[in-house]
Amino acid sequence: MRLATPLGILATVTAAFAYVGTVDPNEPGHYPVCPLLKITGAFCPGCGGLRSAHAFIHGDLGAAFSANAVATTGYFLFAAVWVIWLVRAWRGQPLRIALAPAWWWSIGALLLVFTVVRNLPFGSALAP
Repeated sequence: MRLATPLGILATVTAAFAYVGTVDPNEPGHYPVCPLLKITGAFCPGCGGLRSAHAFIHGDLGAAFSANAVATTGYFLFAAVWVIWLVRAWRGQPLRIALAPAWWWSIGALLLVFTVVRNLPFGSALAP
């Protein structure tokens, strides 16, 4: 029973990735356009995430990283945290991720810088 939640999360993430791996986001009409991109023409930190996931599922890490570097890094981070969570659940220990406020501010600042830079001419390599 204690493994139900991490295994349920894995099943949900696997199903989502399987769908994105099957339904190509590079083909128009399958997914809605990012509202921020549609209204302002600016890329949000998540823009390119579906294309990144599709490339990741197909084993093309270069294309995945090119579509959205933050999302691709997040896939690996999620996998590491999930393994730790599963091991701790197996041992009957709770998963506690306690980050100091400075870490959360740093993550927010990184996402803000990523978003701004990918929308500037010199940061076009970060654009999807």
